[in-house]
Amino acid sequence: MGMTLTEKILANHSGASSVEPGESVWVDVDVLMTHDVCGPPSIGIFQNQFGEDARVWDKEKLVIIPDHYIFTKDKYANRNVDILRAFAADQDLPYFYDVGSEDYKGVCHIALPEEGFTRPGEVLFGTDSHTCTAGAFGQFATGIGNTDAAFIMGTGQLWVKVPETMRFEFEGTSMPPYLMAKDIILKIIGDIGVDGATYRTMEFGGPGISAMSMEDRMTLTNMVIEAGGKNGVVEPDAKTEAYVRERTDKDFDPVYSDPDATYHSKYRYNLEDMVPMVAKPHSPDNKATALELEGTDLDRAYIGSCTGGKLSDFEAAAEIIAGNDLKIDTYIVPATTEIARGLETHTLNGKPLMQIFREAGCKIGQASCAACLGGPSDTFGRLNNQEVCISTTNRNYPGRMGSKESQVYLASPYTVAASAVTGKITDPRVFIQQTVI
Repeated sequence: MGMTLTEKILANHSGASSVEPGESVWVDVDVLMTHDVCGPPSIGIFQNQFGEDARVWDKEKLVIIPDHYIFTKDKYANRNVDILRAFAADQDLPYFYDVGSEDYKGVCHIALPEEGFTRPGEVLFGTDSHTCTAGAFGQFATGIGNTDAAFIMGTGQLWVKVPETMRFEFEGTSMPPYLMAKDIILKIIGDIGVDGATYRTMEFGGPGISAMSMEDRMTLTNMVIEAGGKNGVVEPDAKTEAYVRERTDKDFDPVYSDPDATYHSKYRYNLEDMVPMVAKPHSPDNKATALELEGTDLDRAYIGSCTGGKLSDFEAAAEIIAGNDLKIDTYIVPATTEIARGLETHTLNGKPLMQIFREAGCKIGQASCAACLGGPSDTFGRLNNQEVCISTTNRNYPGRMGSKESQVYLASPYTVAASAVTGKITDPRVFIQQTVI
């Protein structure tokens, strides 16, 4: 019997010739990532269990990326970064991207692929639920808790139950001009629910996926956790290899699902039939089309995060914002410093994206997670009152972006930008030419 891509990776990393869903195996870890929120407790557990003078199993495989509560005066947040600095210095870690240094990156899930840590066929664990983003590169990537991270620091292994795999097939050779990957994943989550993929792999495939860019694929795998998924994955192809080869010279061994692999279930979508989507408060599966919500009053628009703060996300937003006045406060937060530099160099009709945003009156933040996880009260873009916000982020539970009295609508960069221009939820197709609603 054949195996899925996820099953093959776990078999390869456990020394087994094959594995089956439900089976538990010891898995060798290629990369462990942690950040400023979960890094300090993981380090504390590691030192408590393995000894104050213990060394990590392989310093070349531990990546520490502070990104969450960075640009704040909060003393506890600052203390967390200090703990990371001390640990990185003591362990002589080569991959610590310190705040305030030339190495500082920003959001870990975007920094990892930028720095060449997301390689096909490998196993990547991170102390953050959106570690599943890296599955876009054909690897097994998932979030873990602090205790598991501490165990990996000391041993380089983790006990993993093999998940069942759900297959999502997409027909179509290209996305309609008004559609983005965020619309697709919101549609899927709305269809299956926030528990619809609990402890399962969500595997994306078909010609529609092959036509997508790597950043589009990252958006899909990023939000599988919002459906309860263990991991998301896309089979590697020429686009994957080109992206990875440009960023690392390390060898990797791609794997692919067998034609006779067994799946828990299969879903099929046609890109041509899909439309701009929105997740209403207070759950990512509370779906509606953007058209159904047109006219809903808003106080704020937010474009950023690991889900919606990539360069292509800002290129999309700029297409609609360019030349328009904004009716509501609009926050722009590039996920990484590389993307922030790209906003200065990439142009639309001869004008840098950053200039377009500044001329429109957008508020520009520094590369980080910023308000996606709320954070201290001085966090850039945080919702501190009863604001109604439309955002490119990934979760909209009460208090997710700050105040529990605020409301968050999740949408694509196109929809968020269109809504920023009008001050109300707006289907972006009214701004995109050659489109009829």
